[in-house]
Amino acid sequence: MSPPARERVRHALVGAGARAEMFVRALALDHADTAELVALADVNQARMDAHNRWLAELGHPPVPTYRAADFTAMLAKERVDVVLVTSVDVTHDEYVAAALRAGCDVVTEKPMTVDAPRCRRILDAVAETGRRVTVAFNYRYSPLHEQVRRLLADGAVGEIGSVHFEWLLDVRHGADYFRRWHRDKATSGGLLVHKASHHFDLVNWWLDAHPVEVHAAGRLFFYGESGRRHGYARDYDRAHGSPTAADDPFALRLAEHPRLRELYLDAEAEDGYQRDRNVFAPGVTIEDDLAVLARYSTGATMTYHLTAYAPWEGYRVMVNGSRGRLELDVTESDHVSPAGAGALKGAALHGDEAAVEHGAARLTLRPFWAPPVDVPVDGWTRQGHGGADARMTRVLLGGEPDPLGRAATAYDGALALLTGLAANRSLDTGAPVRVADLLTLP
Repeated sequence: MSPPARERVRHALVGAGARAEMFVRALALDHADTAELVALADVNQARMDAHNRWLAELGHPPVPTYRAADFTAMLAKERVDVVLVTSVDVTHDEYVAAALRAGCDVVTEKPMTVDAPRCRRILDAVAETGRRVTVAFNYRYSPLHEQVRRLLADGAVGEIGSVHFEWLLDVRHGADYFRRWHRDKATSGGLLVHKASHHFDLVNWWLDAHPVEVHAAGRLFFYGESGRRHGYARDYDRAHGSPTAADDPFALRLAEHPRLRELYLDAEAEDGYQRDRNVFAPGVTIEDDLAVLARYSTGATMTYHLTAYAPWEGYRVMVNGSRGRLELDVTESDHVSPAGAGALKGAALHGDEAAVEHGAARLTLRPFWAPPVDVPVDGWTRQGHGGADARMTRVLLGGEPDPLGRAATAYDGALALLTGLAANRSLDTGAPVRVADLLTLP
């Protein structure tokens, strides 16, 4: 007698922008045997309709759609087990807390939220309900980063003294944060929260430590109104329909990207959101060049630098220890080709351009008193965050075992967030900031 079929976990998603596509596709195709998508919620009906059209293309029936204001009613009516939160960052806490109190578990995009009061709201809801929040820190699932975790945990460099972490966003990918809602620190927390939370979480995970004190410096050097000083500024507000933007390498051409056109250009009439703002227009309140010095509970320090206007994209990590040094060097794209300048990062890694822009990754262990050792890593790819996206959905949606503890908890999300929040406070004050002064964690 065969065992009964396992009941699939019922998922609903709130926030039907581009960030939702990975989860929607994974539910419809890759993990349909263990999970199912049963509803969508968003402030914009046109975006939800676009996702339902794409589901039909995958052979999946359309799912019910709900206005964001009806989120709680949706959870009850559709008997939701797990909520996927992919909305604008500043709204995460609202949906996470409501879902937990409705008896659901939650998977939320990073950052978990954008400030300390909203973080406290989430942590209180977790404590009150006993439900689970998982933060989608997909970089934990990269084969490269998993190998770093193993090596450090096994004592390959001995006791860790310091980490140096440099992250470069090229002028295609970096520019995109200055076209959309991320350009407003009130909604995104700035790049130290929205983007660097990935990196701060990795360091916390690798060191098995938490940040204690943070000092930061940074400015808006390249984008915003600084573009006029550098000779890049054009006089338009948004690219679509603007003759001035026609030959601007920093302009996003929404009409040329079918998915983005459906999600944003065709949906503008409902909420007025413009996805293709001029990166050099006034109103940018986030920084693009940022330096951080952090001290951890183990005594280790980290120096971190994020540049959002680099000619190439990638990162370098160096870990110094009592028995040697570990070096990770990743080139995701070695330059931005002229043809790809007005595209998005993912779109430029397909077709003809894939042969133009090269990438590579190298992990090197340098022990004392011995030659360096190149550490082999299988599975790294330039697409899908180094191959991490598919590996993450196998754990979060497919139930794959997770012996490395890659699934980040709400506590992990808070630690990564607090590094960025302390750095933002330090930008404002010019002084070091104790993390415990922002939020007390258990």
